[in-house]
Amino acid sequence: MDLTKHYVDGEWVTPISTTEFHVLNPATEAQIGTIILGNEDDVDRAVAAANAAFVHFSKTSKSDRLDLLHALMSATKARFDDLAEAMSTEMGAPMTMSRDAQADAAIGHLQGFIDALSAQDTRETLANGDVMMREPIGVCGLITPWNWPMNQVTLKVIPALATGCACVLKPSEHTPISGAIYAEIVDAAGYPAGVFNLVQGEGPTVGAAMSRHKDIQMMSFTGSTRAGIAVTKDAAETVKRVTLELGGKSPNLVFADCDLEDKVKASVLECMYNTGQSCDAPTRLLVERSCYDEVLAIAKAAAEGQSVGDPSQDGDHIGPLFDQIQFDRVQGMIQKGIDEGAKLLTGGTGRPDGFDKGWFVKPTIFADVSNDMDIARQEIFGPVLVIIPFEDEDDAIAIANDTPYGLAAYLQTGDADRAERVASQLRAGAVHINGGGFNYGSPFGGYKQSGNGREGGLHGLEDYQEVKTLHFG
Repeated sequence: MDLTKHYVDGEWVTPISTTEFHVLNPATEAQIGTIILGNEDDVDRAVAAANAAFVHFSKTSKSDRLDLLHALMSATKARFDDLAEAMSTEMGAPMTMSRDAQADAAIGHLQGFIDALSAQDTRETLANGDVMMREPIGVCGLITPWNWPMNQVTLKVIPALATGCACVLKPSEHTPISGAIYAEIVDAAGYPAGVFNLVQGEGPTVGAAMSRHKDIQMMSFTGSTRAGIAVTKDAAETVKRVTLELGGKSPNLVFADCDLEDKVKASVLECMYNTGQSCDAPTRLLVERSCYDEVLAIAKAAAEGQSVGDPSQDGDHIGPLFDQIQFDRVQGMIQKGIDEGAKLLTGGTGRPDGFDKGWFVKPTIFADVSNDMDIARQEIFGPVLVIIPFEDEDDAIAIANDTPYGLAAYLQTGDADRAERVASQLRAGAVHINGGGFNYGSPFGGYKQSGNGREGGLHGLEDYQEVKTLHFG
Protein backbone atom coordinates (compact mmCIF):
# COMPACT_ATOMS: atom_id res chain seq x y z
CA MET A 1 0.00 0.00 0.00
CA ASP A 2 1.03 3.57 -0.68
CA LEU A 3 0.48 5.01 2.78
CA THR A 4 1.48 8.50 1.65
CA LYS A 5 -1.93 9.06 0.02
CA HIS A 6 -5.16 10.23 1.62
CA TYR A 7 -8.60 9.01 0.52
CA VAL A 8 -10.74 11.99 -0.51
CA ASP A 9 -13.82 12.21 -2.75
CA GLY A 10 -13.55 8.57 -3.78
CA GLU A 11 -9.89 8.69 -4.82
CA TRP A 12 -6.44 8.23 -3.32
CA VAL A 13 -4.93 11.69 -3.53
CA THR A 14 -1.55 13.26 -2.85
CA PRO A 15 -1.77 15.28 0.37
CA ILE A 16 -1.26 19.03 0.29
CA SER A 17 1.03 18.72 3.29
CA THR A 18 4.50 17.22 2.86
CA THR A 19 5.25 16.39 6.52
CA GLU A 20 6.39 12.78 6.87
CA PHE A 21 5.79 10.47 9.83
CA HIS A 22 7.51 7.11 10.19
CA VAL A 23 5.36 4.19 11.32
CA LEU A 24 7.18 1.69 13.55
CA ASN A 25 6.61 -1.92 14.51
CA PRO A 26 6.41 -1.85 18.34
CA ALA A 27 7.86 -5.35 18.68
CA THR A 28 10.97 -4.76 16.56
CA GLU A 29 11.20 -0.92 16.53
CA ALA A 30 11.73 -1.23 12.76
CA GLN A 31 10.12 1.23 10.36
CA ILE A 32 7.23 -0.37 8.48
CA GLY A 33 5.90 2.59 6.56
CA THR A 34 5.68 6.33 6.09
CA ILE A 35 2.57 8.49 6.07
CA ILE A 36 2.06 12.15 5.26
CA LEU A 37 0.60 14.08 8.17
CA GLY A 38 -2.18 16.24 6.83
CA ASN A 39 -2.69 19.93 7.52
CA GLU A 40 -5.62 22.33 7.62
CA ASP A 41 -5.79 22.51 3.82
CA ASP A 42 -6.05 18.72 3.64
CA VAL A 43 -8.93 18.86 6.11
CA ASP A 44 -10.66 21.61 4.10
CA ARG A 45 -10.46 19.51 0.93
CA ALA A 46 -11.91 16.44 2.64
CA VAL A 47 -14.69 18.38 4.35
CA ALA A 48 -15.66 20.04 1.05
CA ALA A 49 -15.98 16.60 -0.54
CA ALA A 50 -18.06 15.33 2.37
CA ASN A 51 -20.26 18.40 2.37
CA ALA A 52 -21.02 18.01 -1.34
CA ALA A 53 -21.71 14.27 -0.97
CA PHE A 54 -24.03 14.80 1.98
CA VAL A 55 -26.53 16.71 -0.17
CA HIS A 56 -27.39 13.54 -2.08
CA PHE A 57 -26.47 10.78 0.39
CA SER A 58 -28.66 12.25 3.13
CA LYS A 59 -31.68 11.66 0.88
CA THR A 60 -31.08 7.94 0.38
CA SER A 61 -33.65 5.52 1.74
CA LYS A 62 -33.05 3.24 4.69
CA SER A 63 -33.36 0.30 2.31
CA ASP A 64 -30.60 1.67 0.08
CA ARG A 65 -28.34 2.27 3.07
CA LEU A 66 -28.97 -1.24 4.39
CA ASP A 67 -27.98 -2.63 0.98
CA LEU A 68 -24.73 -0.68 1.20
CA LEU A 69 -24.11 -1.98 4.72
CA HIS A 70 -24.53 -5.54 3.51
CA ALA A 71 -22.06 -4.79 0.71
CA LEU A 72 -19.73 -3.37 3.36
CA MET A 73 -20.05 -6.65 5.27
CA SER A 74 -18.96 -8.65 2.22
CA ALA A 75 -16.05 -6.30 1.57
CA THR A 76 -14.98 -6.44 5.23
CA LYS A 77 -15.01 -10.23 5.33
CA ALA A 78 -12.88 -10.31 2.17
CA ARG A 79 -10.20 -8.20 3.89
CA PHE A 80 -10.51 -9.71 7.38
CA ASP A 81 -7.06 -11.29 7.44
CA ASP A 82 -5.48 -8.11 6.07
CA LEU A 83 -7.00 -6.11 8.92
CA ALA A 84 -5.79 -8.61 11.52
CA GLU A 85 -2.25 -8.67 10.16
CA ALA A 86 -2.12 -4.88 9.90
CA MET A 87 -3.12 -4.34 13.52
CA SER A 88 -0.74 -6.99 14.79
CA THR A 89 2.09 -5.28 12.91
CA GLU A 90 1.30 -1.66 13.68
CA MET A 91 0.16 -1.83 17.33
CA GLY A 92 1.43 -5.18 18.61
CA ALA A 93 -1.69 -7.26 19.16
CA PRO A 94 -0.82 -10.99 19.05
CA MET A 95 -2.29 -12.60 15.93
CA THR A 96 -4.83 -14.73 17.78
CA MET A 97 -6.16 -11.72 19.63
CA SER A 98 -5.93 -9.56 16.50
CA ARG A 99 -8.21 -11.96 14.61
CA ASP A 100 -10.55 -12.92 17.46
CA ALA A 101 -11.08 -9.41 18.87
CA GLN A 102 -9.42 -6.59 16.96
CA ALA A 103 -10.52 -7.57 13.44
CA ASP A 104 -13.68 -9.31 14.64
CA ALA A 105 -14.95 -5.92 15.84
CA ALA A 106 -15.28 -4.80 12.22
CA ILE A 107 -17.73 -7.65 11.62
CA GLY A 108 -19.52 -7.64 14.97
CA HIS A 109 -20.20 -3.91 15.20
CA LEU A 110 -21.35 -3.82 11.58
CA GLN A 111 -23.91 -6.55 12.25
CA GLY A 112 -25.02 -4.71 15.37
CA PHE A 113 -25.65 -1.55 13.36
CA ILE A 114 -27.41 -3.46 10.58
CA ASP A 115 -29.77 -4.92 13.17
CA ALA A 116 -30.30 -1.54 14.84
CA LEU A 117 -30.99 0.33 11.59
CA SER A 118 -33.37 -2.41 10.44
CA ALA A 119 -35.36 -2.03 13.66
CA GLN A 120 -35.25 1.75 13.95
CA ASP A 121 -38.35 3.72 13.01
CA THR A 122 -37.15 7.09 11.72
CA ARG A 123 -40.70 8.48 11.60
CA GLU A 124 -43.25 8.04 14.36
CA THR A 125 -46.45 9.70 15.50
CA LEU A 126 -46.36 10.93 19.09
CA ALA A 127 -49.27 10.58 21.51
CA ASN A 128 -50.09 14.27 21.00
CA GLY A 129 -50.47 13.81 17.25
CA ASP A 130 -47.18 15.43 16.23
CA VAL A 131 -44.77 13.52 14.01
CA MET A 132 -41.17 12.98 15.10
CA MET A 133 -38.51 12.30 12.48
CA ARG A 134 -34.86 11.29 12.77
CA GLU A 135 -32.54 12.72 10.13
CA PRO A 136 -28.77 12.56 9.54
CA ILE A 137 -26.93 15.27 11.45
CA GLY A 138 -24.57 16.23 8.60
CA VAL A 139 -20.83 15.97 8.04
CA CYS A 140 -19.10 14.13 10.90
CA GLY A 141 -15.48 14.38 11.99
CA LEU A 142 -14.22 11.10 13.43
CA ILE A 143 -11.00 10.71 15.46
CA THR A 144 -9.93 7.23 16.52
CA PRO A 145 -7.12 5.84 18.72
CA TRP A 146 -4.40 3.26 18.21
CA ASN A 147 -5.30 0.73 20.92
CA TRP A 148 -8.44 -0.73 19.31
CA PRO A 149 -8.16 0.57 15.73
CA MET A 150 -11.02 -1.27 13.99
CA ASN A 151 -13.23 -1.34 17.04
CA GLN A 152 -13.26 2.44 17.18
CA VAL A 153 -13.20 3.10 13.44
CA THR A 154 -16.26 0.93 12.90
CA LEU A 155 -18.10 2.34 15.94
CA LYS A 156 -17.89 5.75 14.27
CA VAL A 157 -17.80 5.24 10.50
CA ILE A 158 -20.60 2.69 10.31
CA PRO A 159 -23.28 4.72 12.16
CA ALA A 160 -22.36 7.76 10.07
CA LEU A 161 -22.87 5.76 6.87
CA ALA A 162 -25.94 3.97 8.23
CA THR A 163 -27.79 7.18 9.07
CA GLY A 164 -27.01 9.03 5.82
CA CYS A 165 -24.19 11.24 7.08
CA ALA A 166 -20.91 11.95 5.31
CA CYS A 167 -17.68 11.77 7.26
CA VAL A 168 -13.98 12.52 7.52
CA LEU A 169 -11.93 9.97 9.48
CA LYS A 170 -8.61 10.70 11.16
CA PRO A 171 -7.23 7.41 12.45
CA SER A 172 -4.30 7.41 14.84
CA GLU A 173 -1.05 8.22 13.09
CA HIS A 174 0.39 5.18 14.86
CA THR A 175 -2.09 2.77 13.24
CA PRO A 176 -2.55 4.13 9.72
CA ILE A 177 -2.35 0.81 7.86
CA SER A 178 -5.62 -0.63 9.19
CA GLY A 179 -7.27 2.75 8.58
CA ALA A 180 -6.12 2.77 4.96
CA ILE A 181 -7.33 -0.81 4.46
CA TYR A 182 -10.72 0.21 5.82
CA ALA A 183 -10.87 3.04 3.29
CA GLU A 184 -10.32 0.43 0.59
CA ILE A 185 -13.11 -1.67 2.11
CA VAL A 186 -15.56 1.25 2.03
CA ASP A 187 -14.55 1.98 -1.55
CA ALA A 188 -15.08 -1.67 -2.54
CA ALA A 189 -18.55 -1.61 -0.96
CA GLY A 190 -19.61 1.02 -3.49
CA TYR A 191 -20.26 4.09 -1.38
CA PRO A 192 -20.62 7.31 -3.40
CA ALA A 193 -17.54 9.50 -3.70
CA GLY A 194 -17.13 11.92 -0.81
CA VAL A 195 -19.37 10.08 1.64
CA PHE A 196 -16.29 8.65 3.39
CA ASN A 197 -12.92 10.41 3.47
CA LEU A 198 -9.67 9.61 5.27
CA VAL A 199 -7.01 12.14 6.25
CA GLN A 200 -3.93 10.93 8.11
CA GLY A 201 -2.53 13.29 10.69
CA GLU A 202 -1.93 14.29 14.27
CA GLY A 203 -4.52 15.47 16.78
CA PRO A 204 -3.22 19.00 17.38
CA THR A 205 -3.21 19.68 13.62
CA VAL A 206 -5.77 17.61 11.71
CA GLY A 207 -7.91 16.83 14.75
CA ALA A 208 -8.08 20.47 15.81
CA ALA A 209 -8.85 21.63 12.27
CA MET A 210 -11.73 19.17 12.10
CA SER A 211 -13.05 20.17 15.52
CA ARG A 212 -13.04 23.86 14.60
CA HIS A 213 -14.39 23.43 11.07
CA LYS A 214 -17.59 25.34 10.38
CA ASP A 215 -18.86 22.71 7.93
CA ILE A 216 -18.57 19.78 10.33
CA GLN A 217 -21.73 19.32 12.40
CA MET A 218 -20.53 16.60 14.73
CA MET A 219 -17.25 15.39 16.25
CA SER A 220 -16.84 11.89 17.62
CA PHE A 221 -13.59 11.32 19.51
CA THR A 222 -12.04 8.38 21.33
CA GLY A 223 -8.81 8.85 23.26
CA SER A 224 -7.45 10.45 26.40
CA THR A 225 -9.53 12.71 28.60
CA ARG A 226 -6.99 15.50 28.06
CA ALA A 227 -7.40 15.31 24.27
CA GLY A 228 -11.17 15.00 24.59
CA ILE A 229 -11.27 18.27 26.49
CA ALA A 230 -9.25 19.89 23.68
CA VAL A 231 -11.70 18.61 21.06
CA THR A 232 -14.63 19.93 23.08
CA LYS A 233 -13.07 23.38 23.43
CA ASP A 234 -12.21 23.55 19.72
CA ALA A 235 -15.74 22.50 18.79
CA ALA A 236 -17.45 24.96 21.13
CA GLU A 237 -17.09 27.99 18.85
CA THR A 238 -19.24 26.38 16.16
CA VAL A 239 -21.62 24.74 18.67
CA LYS A 240 -21.35 21.32 17.07
CA ARG A 241 -22.33 18.07 18.71
CA VAL A 242 -19.44 16.30 20.44
CA THR A 243 -19.43 12.69 21.61
CA LEU A 244 -16.49 11.40 23.61
CA GLU A 245 -15.23 8.01 24.73
CA LEU A 246 -12.33 8.73 27.05
CA GLY A 247 -10.22 7.20 29.79
CA GLY A 248 -10.98 4.91 32.68
CA LYS A 249 -9.68 3.44 35.91
CA SER A 250 -12.20 0.67 36.21
CA PRO A 251 -12.77 -1.00 39.59
CA ASN A 252 -13.19 -4.75 39.92
CA LEU A 253 -14.94 -5.68 43.17
CA VAL A 254 -14.11 -9.16 44.48
CA PHE A 255 -16.29 -10.48 47.29
CA ALA A 256 -15.31 -13.53 49.34
CA ASP A 257 -18.44 -15.42 48.26
CA CYS A 258 -17.30 -15.83 44.64
CA ASP A 259 -15.20 -18.64 43.17
CA LEU A 260 -11.91 -16.94 44.00
CA GLU A 261 -9.59 -19.18 42.00
CA ASP A 262 -11.61 -18.78 38.82
CA LYS A 263 -12.70 -15.16 39.10
CA VAL A 264 -9.43 -13.68 40.35
CA LYS A 265 -7.35 -15.43 37.69
CA ALA A 266 -9.76 -14.27 34.98
CA SER A 267 -9.70 -10.73 36.41
CA VAL A 268 -5.91 -10.55 36.24
CA LEU A 269 -5.84 -11.82 32.66
CA GLU A 270 -8.58 -9.33 31.70
CA CYS A 271 -6.46 -6.49 33.07
CA MET A 272 -3.42 -7.69 31.08
CA TYR A 273 -5.42 -8.26 27.86
CA ASN A 274 -4.25 -6.09 24.96
CA THR A 275 -1.19 -5.39 27.15
CA GLY A 276 -3.43 -3.35 29.43
CA GLN A 277 -4.11 -0.87 26.64
CA SER A 278 -7.90 -0.79 26.96
CA CYS A 279 -9.78 2.18 28.34
CA ASP A 280 -12.20 -0.10 30.21
CA ALA A 281 -9.58 -2.52 31.59
CA PRO A 282 -10.26 -3.61 35.22
CA THR A 283 -7.08 -2.06 36.62
CA ARG A 284 -8.18 -1.61 40.26
CA LEU A 285 -8.87 -4.93 42.00
CA LEU A 286 -10.88 -4.19 45.15
CA VAL A 287 -10.80 -7.20 47.46
CA GLU A 288 -12.84 -8.04 50.55
CA ARG A 289 -10.51 -8.10 53.54
CA SER A 290 -11.54 -11.61 54.65
CA CYS A 291 -10.13 -13.19 51.47
CA TYR A 292 -7.38 -10.66 50.76
CA ASP A 293 -4.33 -12.89 51.36
CA GLU A 294 -5.79 -15.72 49.30
CA VAL A 295 -6.52 -13.33 46.42
CA LEU A 296 -2.95 -12.00 46.48
CA ALA A 297 -1.57 -15.51 46.03
CA ILE A 298 -3.95 -16.28 43.15
CA ALA A 299 -3.30 -12.94 41.45
CA LYS A 300 0.47 -13.28 41.71
CA ALA A 301 0.39 -16.74 40.15
CA ALA A 302 -1.90 -15.56 37.35
CA ALA A 303 0.32 -12.62 36.44
CA GLU A 304 3.44 -14.76 36.51
CA GLY A 305 1.68 -17.22 34.23
CA GLN A 306 0.88 -14.50 31.69
CA SER A 307 3.46 -14.93 28.92
CA VAL A 308 4.84 -12.09 26.82
CA GLY A 309 5.78 -12.78 23.22
CA ASP A 310 6.05 -11.98 19.53
CA PRO A 311 2.79 -10.43 18.30
CA SER A 312 3.24 -11.97 14.84
CA GLN A 313 2.64 -15.38 16.42
CA ASP A 314 -0.58 -17.06 17.50
CA GLY A 315 -1.13 -17.71 21.19
CA ASP A 316 -2.53 -16.30 24.42
CA HIS A 317 0.54 -14.20 25.18
CA ILE A 318 0.51 -10.39 25.31
CA GLY A 319 2.55 -8.19 23.01
CA PRO A 320 4.40 -4.90 23.45
CA LEU A 321 3.11 -1.45 24.25
CA PHE A 322 2.50 0.59 21.13
CA ASP A 323 5.41 3.07 21.24
CA GLN A 324 8.46 4.37 23.10
CA ILE A 325 6.61 7.25 24.76
CA GLN A 326 4.04 4.91 26.28
CA PHE A 327 6.77 2.46 27.31
CA ASP A 328 8.60 5.22 29.17
CA ARG A 329 5.38 6.42 30.78
CA VAL A 330 4.43 2.96 32.04
CA GLN A 331 7.93 2.41 33.37
CA GLY A 332 7.65 5.73 35.19
CA MET A 333 4.30 4.78 36.72
CA ILE A 334 5.65 1.42 37.92
CA GLN A 335 8.54 3.24 39.59
CA LYS A 336 6.07 5.72 41.07
CA GLY A 337 4.12 2.85 42.64
CA ILE A 338 7.32 1.60 44.25
CA ASP A 339 8.14 5.11 45.46
CA GLU A 340 4.62 5.56 46.86
CA GLY A 341 5.16 2.55 49.12
CA ALA A 342 2.87 0.04 47.43
CA LYS A 343 3.97 -3.59 47.71
CA LEU A 344 5.37 -4.88 44.40
CA LEU A 345 3.77 -8.31 44.26
CA THR A 346 5.27 -9.28 40.89
CA GLY A 347 6.77 -7.67 37.80
CA GLY A 348 8.45 -4.29 38.05
CA THR A 349 10.48 -1.98 35.86
CA GLY A 350 12.43 -3.02 32.78
CA ARG A 351 11.70 -5.42 29.94
CA PRO A 352 10.83 -9.06 30.58
CA ASP A 353 13.66 -11.55 30.41
CA GLY A 354 14.66 -12.39 26.85
CA PHE A 355 13.69 -9.02 25.33
CA ASP A 356 16.36 -6.46 24.47
CA LYS A 357 14.29 -4.50 21.96
CA GLY A 358 10.65 -3.68 21.44
CA TRP A 359 8.38 -1.95 23.94
CA PHE A 360 7.61 -5.01 26.05
CA VAL A 361 6.64 -4.63 29.72
CA LYS A 362 6.53 -7.09 32.61
CA PRO A 363 3.02 -7.97 33.81
CA THR A 364 3.02 -6.10 37.13
CA ILE A 365 0.87 -6.19 40.25
CA PHE A 366 0.94 -3.86 43.25
CA ALA A 367 -0.69 -4.88 46.53
CA ASP A 368 -1.55 -2.89 49.67
CA VAL A 369 -2.50 0.09 47.53
CA SER A 370 -4.58 2.94 48.88
CA ASN A 371 -7.00 4.66 46.55
CA ASP A 372 -5.28 8.04 46.94
CA MET A 373 -2.03 6.81 45.38
CA ASP A 374 -1.24 7.99 41.85
CA ILE A 375 -1.13 4.40 40.61
CA ALA A 376 -4.73 4.01 41.79
CA ARG A 377 -5.98 7.27 40.30
CA GLN A 378 -4.13 7.71 37.01
CA GLU A 379 -4.77 5.66 33.90
CA ILE A 380 -1.51 3.77 33.36
CA PHE A 381 -2.51 2.03 30.09
CA GLY A 382 -0.17 -0.90 30.52
CA PRO A 383 -0.24 -4.40 32.08
CA VAL A 384 -0.30 -3.01 35.63
CA LEU A 385 -2.86 -4.02 38.26
CA VAL A 386 -3.31 -2.42 41.68
CA ILE A 387 -4.99 -4.33 44.53
CA ILE A 388 -6.89 -2.44 47.23
CA PRO A 389 -8.55 -4.06 50.28
CA PHE A 390 -12.05 -3.12 51.45
CA GLU A 391 -13.96 -3.86 54.63
CA ASP A 392 -17.57 -4.28 53.54
CA GLU A 393 -20.02 -3.63 50.74
CA ASP A 394 -20.42 0.08 51.42
CA ASP A 395 -16.66 0.55 51.63
CA ALA A 396 -16.20 -1.26 48.30
CA ILE A 397 -18.77 0.94 46.55
CA ALA A 398 -17.23 4.09 47.99
CA ILE A 399 -13.73 3.16 46.81
CA ALA A 400 -15.01 2.06 43.40
CA ASN A 401 -16.77 5.38 42.82
CA ASP A 402 -13.90 7.47 44.17
CA THR A 403 -12.43 8.20 40.74
CA PRO A 404 -12.86 10.92 38.11
CA TYR A 405 -13.70 8.17 35.61
CA GLY A 406 -16.76 6.00 35.09
CA LEU A 407 -16.36 3.92 31.95
CA ALA A 408 -16.75 0.40 33.32
CA ALA A 409 -16.86 -1.59 36.54
CA TYR A 410 -16.51 -5.29 37.28
CA LEU A 411 -18.09 -7.34 40.04
CA GLN A 412 -17.37 -10.87 41.30
CA THR A 413 -19.87 -12.36 43.74
CA GLY A 414 -21.81 -15.56 44.31
CA ASP A 415 -24.83 -13.64 45.64
CA ALA A 416 -27.28 -12.63 42.88
CA ASP A 417 -29.02 -10.08 45.10
CA ARG A 418 -25.72 -8.46 45.98
CA ALA A 419 -24.77 -8.32 42.30
CA GLU A 420 -27.88 -6.31 41.46
CA ARG A 421 -27.64 -4.17 44.59
CA VAL A 422 -24.00 -3.23 44.12
CA ALA A 423 -24.21 -2.80 40.34
CA SER A 424 -27.01 -0.27 40.75
CA GLN A 425 -24.73 1.91 42.90
CA LEU A 426 -21.61 1.84 40.70
CA ARG A 427 -21.17 5.02 38.70
CA ALA A 428 -20.09 3.48 35.44
CA GLY A 429 -21.50 3.02 31.95
CA ALA A 430 -21.12 -0.77 32.05
CA VAL A 431 -20.92 -3.30 34.87
CA HIS A 432 -19.49 -6.73 34.04
CA ILE A 433 -20.81 -9.28 36.52
CA ASN A 434 -18.97 -12.57 37.13
CA GLY A 435 -17.08 -12.43 33.86
CA GLY A 436 -19.91 -11.21 31.66
CA GLY A 437 -18.47 -9.74 28.46
CA PHE A 438 -19.55 -6.94 26.16
CA ASN A 439 -21.90 -7.93 23.33
CA TYR A 440 -22.06 -6.24 19.93
CA GLY A 441 -25.11 -4.01 19.61
CA SER A 442 -25.11 -2.82 23.23
CA PRO A 443 -24.37 0.85 24.03
CA PHE A 444 -20.81 1.59 25.17
CA GLY A 445 -19.73 4.73 26.98
CA GLY A 446 -19.09 6.21 30.38
CA TYR A 447 -20.00 8.51 33.23
CA LYS A 448 -18.05 11.54 34.45
CA GLN A 449 -14.68 12.15 32.76
CA SER A 450 -14.97 8.94 30.77
CA GLY A 451 -16.99 10.83 28.20
CA ASN A 452 -20.49 11.41 26.92
CA GLY A 453 -22.68 9.75 24.34
CA ARG A 454 -22.90 6.04 23.59
CA GLU A 455 -21.43 3.94 20.79
CA GLY A 456 -22.89 0.77 19.31
CA GLY A 457 -26.35 -0.40 18.29
CA LEU A 458 -29.41 1.82 18.40
CA HIS A 459 -27.93 4.40 20.77
CA GLY A 460 -24.89 4.67 18.53
CA LEU A 461 -27.12 5.51 15.56
CA GLU A 462 -29.03 8.17 17.49
CA ASP A 463 -25.87 10.16 18.20
CA TYR A 464 -25.57 10.72 14.43
CA GLN A 465 -29.15 11.88 14.02
CA GLU A 466 -31.11 15.07 14.58
CA VAL A 467 -34.71 14.99 15.78
CA LYS A 468 -37.29 17.03 13.89
CA THR A 469 -40.96 17.39 14.84
CA LEU A 470 -43.78 18.13 12.42
CA HIS A 471 -46.76 20.05 13.77
CA PHE A 472 -49.82 19.86 11.49
CA GLY A 473 -52.62 22.40 11.48
